Amino acid sequence: MMDDVAIDSSTSGSEQKRPAAARRTRRVRMTGKERREQLLDIGRILFAEKGFEGTSVEEIAAKAGVSKPVVYEHFGGKEGLYAVVVDREMRQLLDMVTGALTAGHPRELLEQAAFALLDYIESYTDGFRILVRDSPVAQSTGTFASLISDIATQVEDILGMEFKNRGFDSKLAPMYAQALVGMVALTGQWWLDARRPKKAEVAAHLVNLAWHGLENLEAKPRLIGHRKS
Repeated sequence: MMDDVAIDSSTSGSEQKRPAAARRTRRVRMTGKERREQLLDIGRILFAEKGFEGTSVEEIAAKAGVSKPVVYEHFGGKEGLYAVVVDREMRQLLDMVTGALTAGHPRELLEQAAFALLDYIESYTDGFRILVRDSPVAQSTGTFASLISDIATQVEDILGMEFKNRGFDSKLAPMYAQALVGMVALTGQWWLDARRPKKAEVAAHLVNLAWHGLENLEAKPRLIGHRKS
């Protein structure tokens, strides 16, 4: 499948002397794959800026220089385009986090996980905005919530081994993994706009809170307030 897009040509000689309105345009043909990638790039930018509801097929088509049917032909509509964009971002973030977990020491693994999320936010800002705009971190369902669960599963194995080594109940590792990953994700959402302090300092403070909390973890935590149930 090939798509056409009209662009102004840069010409020389006598052609340059003609009025701009009279100059000919040449058609640049895109393969179906090239057009699909172009629409995904444009959709990613618009979804990050305006959200799913605020973005229209008309706007996507206009930015791409094509008609609305071209968008429908490639993705079946705005929903299909959005689904592909979100799926790509989720896979990118998950790959970065899981690929970062290479060290042996638990504290360094926490550092690597924190850096991976912050690296993603820094390098794929539009993608992170899309994930948290329509599916906030604090929401219990939705795309980002399911992604956080996937990342927590990776951390869960690390905590499970550490709990076992310390004589703690390893069955509680999934809950602690959700808490740790959620803490990093919420901080990352704040850092998305603040961008201060620097990334390495943010990672250091996150790990400081997480590690020293785990280091002084009580095997059987107790409540000190009046409420017991």
